[in-house]
Amino acid sequence: MASTAVLGATLTACGAASAAPTSARGPLAEFTQKTVDAGASGVIVRMDDGRHPATSIADQAGWTTADHRLTANDEFRMGSNTKTMIATLVLQLVAEHRLALTDPVEQRLPGLVPNGRAITVRMLLNHTSGLFNYLYDPAVLAAYTGRDTRRWTPVELLAAGTAHPPLFAPGSRFSYSNTNYIALGLILQRATGQSLADLIQQRIARPLHLRHTHLPSSPAVGRRLAHGYEPDAAHLALLLPAGTPPGTSFAGPHRGTADVDTTAVNQSTLWAAGGVVSTAADWARFDTALLSGKLLPAAQLAQMRTTVPEDPTAPNGDGYGLGLRKVVFPCGTVWGHDGQAAGYSSETYTDPKGKRTVAVLTSTVFDLARPRAAAAHQALVNAAVCAMLGKRLPTGSSPSPAAG
Repeated sequence: MASTAVLGATLTACGAASAAPTSARGPLAEFTQKTVDAGASGVIVRMDDGRHPATSIADQAGWTTADHRLTANDEFRMGSNTKTMIATLVLQLVAEHRLALTDPVEQRLPGLVPNGRAITVRMLLNHTSGLFNYLYDPAVLAAYTGRDTRRWTPVELLAAGTAHPPLFAPGSRFSYSNTNYIALGLILQRATGQSLADLIQQRIARPLHLRHTHLPSSPAVGRRLAHGYEPDAAHLALLLPAGTPPGTSFAGPHRGTADVDTTAVNQSTLWAAGGVVSTAADWARFDTALLSGKLLPAAQLAQMRTTVPEDPTAPNGDGYGLGLRKVVFPCGTVWGHDGQAAGYSSETYTDPKGKRTVAVLTSTVFDLARPRAAAAHQALVNAAVCAMLGKRLPTGSSPSPAAG
């Protein structure tokens, strides 16, 4: 598949003038192009090892250039990376004694969450509430994919999730659910009397000078937003996981030979669970501020990094804290999150102290479900994390993805 690449290095905050080491930039560019060649419509990579100017790469499939020329500074739908910002806002209010992690949900959202007296704010934050994931509700899924253009309100999203039976008793185990963060968004608004979009601006984006980070309040598409793509109905049917409602497909104009442009798809189903738009550079600044203690007092940051196992059979593996994941990679353990929206997939990580950051943003979700693309993308993420940590890839790693 033909691709076009844009490579560049941006200066770090310290203003260093030397170029990022070719030993890091060259292989990352190769891994990125391999991911596009394997089926990804576009990829943005930003890697900062804390010692050199950040390396930024943008690469896209040739058939996407008529829609948008991808650059490393483009805005991007960050999906569930949003949860880290929401958790930061909650913990700021905890530090101000305006909320408590032990507060029952019923106290904060009376009458909105069944069994809310047994579910705490902490359980919402670390996905141990047992609440059903509202995005699996067929009506919400139809809006998420753009087939239904109805705009959902946060209260309606919460109701869609709580209309289904809980998965388990509150606090008994981990199960990732977007419903938790819709509830947290509503709690934040009721506790402060401000909109969630305003809270993000006033408490995070403005103090950190994140000029391209916001929670959209309208369906309008900004000029700087990277375009997103998903397989068309015929090709998507081969990639959907078991249990997906029959006929699920994404709305949008056809592009290339097998995709649709999902950029204009209804985003009202995401909100506090995944609605923030940002850039790779803005998110790196946020991650650095958060993990270095500039956004939260030490006690709240420690709570954020207190994890539960995502897989109970692997207690030393990946863990979920309060809106923040601990992820074990071949080159080391990092902190961050990943996210998905229709046509957008993202992974953002930092070292434990926030001195090094990496972001891999891909303008598709389901095109990465094909084995060759999945292998190429994982190789890229592994390579980017290794470069961030200043380590060589483990023996046997190669820019060439597995065949599939």
